[in-house]
This record gives sequence, structure tokens and C-alpha cells, in this order.
Amino acid sequence: MRPIIFRPYRPSDACAVSRLFREVYGDHYVQPDVYLPNMINQHNVDGRWKSMLAMDDERILGHAALCYETPSSTPELALSAVHPAARGQSIATRLGRELLSLSGSLGFNSVSIKQVTHHFYTQRMANSVGFHSTGLLPDYVPSPFAEPLPETIVMGLHVIEGHTRPLPDIQWPESYRGFMQHLCSVFGTHPAAIPRPSLPLQLKQHHQRFEMVIQRLNKRLLEQIRQLPMHWLISAKLQLTRHFAEDLRKLTALGFAFTGLMPTPFNSGWFALFHRGSQPRHLNLHCPHMQQLHDDLQLNDTAHASATALDKTRSAA
Repeated sequence: MRPIIFRPYRPSDACAVSRLFREVYGDHYVQPDVYLPNMINQHNVDGRWKSMLAMDDERILGHAALCYETPSSTPELALSAVHPAARGQSIATRLGRELLSLSGSLGFNSVSIKQVTHHFYTQRMANSVGFHSTGLLPDYVPSPFAEPLPETIVMGLHVIEGHTRPLPDIQWPESYRGFMQHLCSVFGTHPAAIPRPSLPLQLKQHHQRFEMVIQRLNKRLLEQIRQLPMHWLISAKLQLTRHFAEDLRKLTALGFAFTGLMPTPFNSGWFALFHRGSQPRHLNLHCPHMQQLHDDLQLNDTAHASATALDKTRSAA
């Protein structure tokens, strides 16, 4: 067996990296830039990617990268691919450790990861290198494995040694107290403060879903959300504050389900994730907390669909 070495990306690697993604994912990878070697090279030269390679003396066997938009303090460990002939050698895990070690020297406070749920490998790797799962993004992207259903993603976060990413110290609703206390034990807490007005309201389409970013719910905004088309699949990222219990109650009444947390990109805060509408499916997830969130979402969407159908029947009568 040839020894495997790990080293940073070089401009001459672009074509081989692109070829690796084609060999692993065919034409289905969700980030189209990997199919253009010039784009791979441009991202690394511009500093948006920090790619790390695994290789023997003949070819590239694995790739992963830190991806970020300046001035974000939370890059994403992403773009992971391991050649089929090299699986079972912990290459993805070793690439992850190399990049997490690099992230501290680059001045980052934490690193996020999006774990696929089509298989366990990414979730197991993330857990083994120190990521903690925090939330679900249901039906997030088209499947990179050519499956008919879109891929549900598990969000994870790794805090660099010497840094913190605390949650607000508030009274959590009973329905999610165990999960939130688990995250507090992992990331710590700080006194709940009134957030600065730094998150403009956003609504944009992401594949088949509409994504909202909300700093603070109020009566007028809730009424506007209520009037959005009922068939829209909606993901809402709401800044996590001392109003969480009240926000949970109000969004639940509009058919949304809570699916955990994810870090905000440009400061030390957190988003609470809410989703309305998802594809019926069975998932076996590595983290029991994520499994419970997924199961609750499926039950919520079944109940919401039944209520919507009943309302339509009554309106037609």
C-alpha cells in the first residue's frame, strides 16, 4: 500500500481535483464550481477556499476545504470527496483534522459543517473530529447521489480551542429543554442581551424552498408571514434571543416546526431554525437529538398538511 500524504492545494492541482469530484459524484455535486478547474483555482487564489489534498505518488485521493466569505468568523468545512478506491482509510477524517488545525492559525473562532444524511459517513467523521450537531436543514439541496428526494442536512459546529460560542442564558421551553440544555453544556451560556439591529429582513428562493432571515418577530411581520401561500416550503432563520419561547409558540401556530440552531455568519450569535413543509421520509441519524428533531418535523408536517386539506374542504363547501 502506497503511503498517503496530506498537503495544501497547489494551482497545478485544479484539473485533478475536478476529475476527483466527477469520479465520486458524477454530474450531481451541488457546487457546480468543482466542474470548472479554473473556478477551483480562482477560489483558492482569492482566499475563499483553503483546500487540502490527500494523495499517493500517483493521484489525488481526497479533497476538503475551508470555505468562507470575508469577514466571516465561521468558515465551513466542505467540498469533501474521497476516491472510491481509497475509502476505509479515514481520509476524510484526516483531512478534517488538518483543516481544523489550520483554521486556528488563520484566526477563526469556529468552523461549521453541513453533514449529509443519505449515509452516516459524514456525520461520523464530523463527530470524530469534534463537531457537535446543532440543527437540521430539511430538503436543503438536490441530492448529490442522484436520489429522487433532496438532501436533508445536519448542521454542526466546532469551536476552536481558546474561543467560545455561548448561547443566551434563558429559560427554555419544556418541549426542547433537554436539547437546548445539551447545547448549553457544550457551548456555554452568557447573559441574554437585546440583539443589535444588524440583520436585515430577507426572503429569497433556495432551490424549491423559500428562506427567510428574521431578527425580531412582531405582530405585523407575523401577519404577513401568515398570508404567504400555504403551499410554499419555508425555512426561517430567526435570531436566538430571550424571546425564544414566545417566538416558538407564535411560529408553531403558523405551521412551523423548530429544527434546532445554527451559528450566524458574521458575529457570535445564533439562529433558531424553523421550517414549514418537508418531504415525507425516514432517516436514521447519528445524533439522537437530530433524530428527534427530524421525527418531530415529520409529525408536524403531516398534521399541518391534514389541517390545510381540511380548510380547503371547508372553503369549498
